Amino acid sequence: MSPEAVRKALDVVRPGLVSDGGNAELISVSEDGTVRLELQGACARCTAREMTRRLVLEPALRARVPGVLCVIV
Repeated sequence: MSPEAVRKALDVVRPGLVSDGGNAELISVSEDGTVRLELQGACARCTAREMTRRLVLEPALRARVPGVLCVIV
């Protein structure tokens, strides 16, 4: 699983994050399938950030990048 593949998958969901005043930046991709992201802007302070991770970010990355098992923000 390459960081570039994860970045491309993030680009798919990024417009929704940006429209809410936020963003997500890729921090790292581990060989064990863990992707670490940093939420930025309004997303970093949002009380629904865990829902965003669980219902938006993780499913999008798992569907588009083979090998993604876990997303941590």
